[in-house]
Amino acid sequence: MKDITSTPFTGYQKLVIFLLAMTQFTVILDFMIMSPLGDMLMKSLSLTPTKFGVSVSAYAFSAGISGLLTAGFADKYDRKKLLLFFYTGFIIGTVACGLANSYAFLLAARIVTGLFGGVIGSISMAIVTDLFALQQRGRVMGFLQMGFGASQVLGIPISIWLANHWGWEAPFLSTAALAAIIAVIIKTKMQPVAEHLALQHDRSVVAHLYATVAKRDYRIGFTATALLSIGGFMMMPFSSAFAVNNLGVSYTQLPVLFMVSGVCSLVIMPIIGKLSDRVSKFKLFAFASAWMMIVCVLYTNQSMIPFGLVIMFNIIMMMGIMGRMVPSIALTSAIPASADRGAFMSVNASLQQIAGGIAAVVAGMIVYQKTPASPLQHYDIVGYVIVVVSIISIILMYRVSNMTAKRTAVAPNKTSDTPNSSL
Repeated sequence: MKDITSTPFTGYQKLVIFLLAMTQFTVILDFMIMSPLGDMLMKSLSLTPTKFGVSVSAYAFSAGISGLLTAGFADKYDRKKLLLFFYTGFIIGTVACGLANSYAFLLAARIVTGLFGGVIGSISMAIVTDLFALQQRGRVMGFLQMGFGASQVLGIPISIWLANHWGWEAPFLSTAALAAIIAVIIKTKMQPVAEHLALQHDRSVVAHLYATVAKRDYRIGFTATALLSIGGFMMMPFSSAFAVNNLGVSYTQLPVLFMVSGVCSLVIMPIIGKLSDRVSKFKLFAFASAWMMIVCVLYTNQSMIPFGLVIMFNIIMMMGIMGRMVPSIALTSAIPASADRGAFMSVNASLQQIAGGIAAVVAGMIVYQKTPASPLQHYDIVGYVIVVVSIISIILMYRVSNMTAKRTAVAPNKTSDTPNSSL
């Protein structure tokens, strides 16, 4: 079998990776910006930690519901058309967030944004799985996850700067404007992604969804992804409030904090992507998870510390979070057959979002703040919960790894398992 782990991507593949990475950038930025703007929003709209947790989880819950509703027909349409449809809805929802002037308006806008934005990641994953072989997906995931780092290097610092000068609404409106430009490029430059239509079964949307959920191997993958999301979402909503009120970070220092962490992500992501294609993806995932657990417990137990130490903690924590994300996504992408990929990715993304929403709500119930300017209490408990969830995630990801190994051993050259990678 030809070794394609080091084969250069074609020009069109690079374009697809860029476009998908940019959609990831805007969608992630829209969601991530809630965290650094959290302290501003809580004080501007008089939100309690519980209300803010609900506003964050509203996106996640609506995204999860949307994914379940679209899973049944996700494999019945050209993936490019689906991407454009939901990306357009995401843009409209993001504009609404920027126009919100009350908690109720903001909550409604986050729900609309989640209904459309939450599906984009699963559609992108289905496109990647259709166009790139398993041996290449680590590299592709590394580049796509750079959208996360880029959102911190460029998106979040610029957004905080905009918020400091023109109000917290400005970041949402600027994100929507950038997304509109990306949508036009996708419309004009991306080719249809419709080869999977020839593999479809003659069954209804509901039957297709049920058939996907009913498969035992798929359910293991769903559960592993959901637990990963719980571990990732619990700390995030209150990260800026914890940094400001507990660690002594100022508003002017926040952009620097996120930028430095993001630069670290941009440097590490391609390295992890290449590494995950050359070593055991599960071992890399397990090591990164253990790393993250240790740092998480140490960080959530800190109080007023020098800004340089805050930056160090965020960098090494980001290394652990990103280090487990790339191999886990690559492993999970190998579970579904070609005819089920869209449905699998939609359900997987739905459970990921729903689990993240539950995590945000639970974190909001655990964390307590006496006054808007007082330190957060019980944030350390969130760290301990993450450790327990992460241990269970390692066990489940081990089962996913075994399933993937058996599948690739049985049919290493089968097109349903190693999609066409030359366009």
